[in-house]
Amino acid sequence: MDANLKKLFPFALKYKKHIYLNIFFNIFYALFSTLLMVSMIPTLKVLFGDTEKVYTKPKYGGIAKSKAYAEDFLNYKITTLTDENGLKWTLLFVISIIIITALLKNITNYFASFHVTRLRTGVLRDIREKLYNKIIHLPVSYYSERRKGDVMARMLGDINEVQNSFFQILELVVREPLTILFSIITMFIISPKLTLFVFAFIPISGFIISRVGKNLKAKSVSAQHENGVFISILDETLGGLKVVKGYNAENSFISKFNDSINRLLRLSNSIGNKNNLASPLSEFLGIVTIATLLWFGAQMVVEEQSITSATFITYIALAYTILTPAKAISKASYQVKTGLAAADRVFTLMEQENTITDQVNAIDKQTFEDKITLENINFRYENENVLKEFSLEIPKGKTVALVGQSGSGKSTIANLLTRFYDVNEGVVRIDGTDIKDIKLESLRNLMGLVTQDSILFNDTIKGNIALGKADATDEEIIEALKIANAYEFVKDLPEGIYTNVGDSGNKLSGGQKQRLSIARAVLKNPPIMILDEATSALDTESERLVQVALENMMQNRTSIVIAHRLSTIQKADTIVVMHKGKIVEQGNHEELLAKNGTYSKLVSMQSFE
Repeated sequence: MDANLKKLFPFALKYKKHIYLNIFFNIFYALFSTLLMVSMIPTLKVLFGDTEKVYTKPKYGGIAKSKAYAEDFLNYKITTLTDENGLKWTLLFVISIIIITALLKNITNYFASFHVTRLRTGVLRDIREKLYNKIIHLPVSYYSERRKGDVMARMLGDINEVQNSFFQILELVVREPLTILFSIITMFIISPKLTLFVFAFIPISGFIISRVGKNLKAKSVSAQHENGVFISILDETLGGLKVVKGYNAENSFISKFNDSINRLLRLSNSIGNKNNLASPLSEFLGIVTIATLLWFGAQMVVEEQSITSATFITYIALAYTILTPAKAISKASYQVKTGLAAADRVFTLMEQENTITDQVNAIDKQTFEDKITLENINFRYENENVLKEFSLEIPKGKTVALVGQSGSGKSTIANLLTRFYDVNEGVVRIDGTDIKDIKLESLRNLMGLVTQDSILFNDTIKGNIALGKADATDEEIIEALKIANAYEFVKDLPEGIYTNVGDSGNKLSGGQKQRLSIARAVLKNPPIMILDEATSALDTESERLVQVALENMMQNRTSIVIAHRLSTIQKADTIVVMHKGKIVEQGNHEELLAKNGTYSKLVSMQSFE
């Protein structure tokens, strides 16, 4: 059994009631499908006048003689009805058998479909829930190495493919095979000789169909990968539309997108051709079998007279009935191969190891009492160290600013403190406790983060600010906005704090978005604040307004400020000057200016108001 099928079972077993009921109704569907064909025999016999006259009500002689008893009893009823009421009532009786059997077949079909739908939609929901849970808990480092569009394709397209293909397995192993089985049993009862002749064709048909489906799974994997590529291009285009237009790069992106969808077109056509061939191929092979049966069986009817015309017509109808489930099985088997490829991608992501998790005995730390220390930190994103033997102490209540050229490792410090990444060597401690020994949730509860990129979600202003405090009142939201100097523009919006900011906050200016990000951190009110170039997106006036707010917010609070504009960190207790992952200078603003070193050069390169 395929490994991905085994992985799907735990999801399906949650809905085992629906599985059992689907199987139950499918069994009866298959039975009534066969009986519907068999019920044609008495009708045809009445029309052809071939009904055997039986005037004595037969007695049941056990299972071994049940076929003879059923035929004799039906003939007895037909004989009685014809003699008492005439041919019209007899026809009405035999036709009513067909109608009742057809009704029962379709009722069982409905209930079988009802329960498989509950199974499919339930499992789809559960897989999406588990996959999203995995996606949101995987470390930031995982996504820095992969296309976002590929992850989206697995969540959207691949899971749907799993749903659409795998749950045909119930029909693949229950409904269709049973329909074929019941039909063949009935055919064997009618004529063992003809049925053995049919069996000779089944292995040949199966071999031909399996050859057509070869390599289908490999092509499906390629198609699903390409689907992720084109979703990535679309996502990047929408995210960077201003840059694309500003650099007249529309044609370049159109070309890249068209190349991807053309590759997908070729793969999809190849897969579609094989899928589309399954049904007509199986039908053609079935028709060849039936044509041969007509030639062979006609001799039994005309020459040997070992089978009646009505029975032979029903036999041919049963043989043709096998074609529909046979086509369904061949088509479903192809789709299952596509589903296996999709499931492999889904479970690969779902089973991705999360390298940043809570230790077994991690503590729940609620307060920050003393200091943060970074001891002999080495960290690398790929091969070369970004931080080299880096050590720093940040006492409680102090503001420590990190400055330096781009690539010096400033933002990496923020990533390590919040455990978005883990150190390669060395240790980060809070109050003497390794942050790896603190529960992630409680560690991040101690910290507020304002990033250079003001990240807002397609929600109201209140919804965005209340991320860190879901039960915040309107008054608390407004107070946080005032501290961040954001309420001055929010109060003028049509719906105030209930105004939707649009996708990524695109209804607001850069400065407004950043002030809302600061308000979000203010509302959380953590003991440790990390500001990663928090004022870099602000104009001069907004920066002045926010700087005052930040200074008020940082009073009696431990703050790590990563700054590009040196004007924002002159009042810091300690300024750490970094270069290529190392500390080259350390002190307050006046002390560093007096040294006339790296910091002094950085200051001279920037003009202060």
